[in-house]
Amino acid sequence: MAVGVFDSGLGGLTVLDAVTKRLPDVPFVYYGDNLHAPYGVRDADDVYNLTTKAVERLWDAGCDLVILACNTASAAALKRMQENWIPADKRVLGVFVPLIEALTEREWGDNSPPREVAVKHVALFATPATVSSRAFQRELAFRAVGVDVEAQPCGGLVDAIEQGDEILAEALVRSHVEALLRRMPKPEAAILGCTHYPLMETVFQEALGENVSVYSQANLVAESLADYLERHPDMLGAGTESMFLTTGDPKTVSNKATQFLRRRIEFQSA
Repeated sequence: MAVGVFDSGLGGLTVLDAVTKRLPDVPFVYYGDNLHAPYGVRDADDVYNLTTKAVERLWDAGCDLVILACNTASAAALKRMQENWIPADKRVLGVFVPLIEALTEREWGDNSPPREVAVKHVALFATPATVSSRAFQRELAFRAVGVDVEAQPCGGLVDAIEQGDEILAEALVRSHVEALLRRMPKPEAAILGCTHYPLMETVFQEALGENVSVYSQANLVAESLADYLERHPDMLGAGTESMFLTTGDPKTVSNKATQFLRRRIEFQSA
């Protein structure tokens, strides 16, 4: 029954926490590639190779369905994986689509033609690799017309969050928001396009102002996954136990993960 959740580091734990609460009877196997984090500064081929290796490990753990809880992997690797790499009996899903469906007020799985939507000016905060891929804009264009997206690459923010440096992380958020507001003074909505960023959501909201709707992914992905599994119950794999895997040092990663979720998490070597 297990479902895999992959991230380059600890940010995907925000998604894992939400899907675990939404689907308490489903075992989840989490894979953090902490040894190679962050992905946001790597090129597309590097991200693709690291992501496919991680997904194969999750398939080995009995997860026929894997969620890429890493926006960089979703942006830089998923389309290529879906085109020529994923076997017919496996599925790999990204985290962009549920977010865009919420932003454009479409029902889950609505594949109707793109249409005008209420929100016209959107700020996107993401890693440099996600921004350069333009994957968010591509997915948005499938669903909406006439939306102006201003993207801000948030260099250094994932590193600060992974290192637990809240003072630096807050300063970086405010600096990146100021940079974006110089180019788009009045965004109506802001997308936190990295699963690490919800940990700084309050700071993003304060810096952007109360009139900007801030969208983060965890609960949206959880709802989308629940809907997907209801429609595709056969995609629950053979795995039966939850576990946490890391390419980094299990003790160090476990301690940081425990700080993230404020409950004890025990990682083992991937």
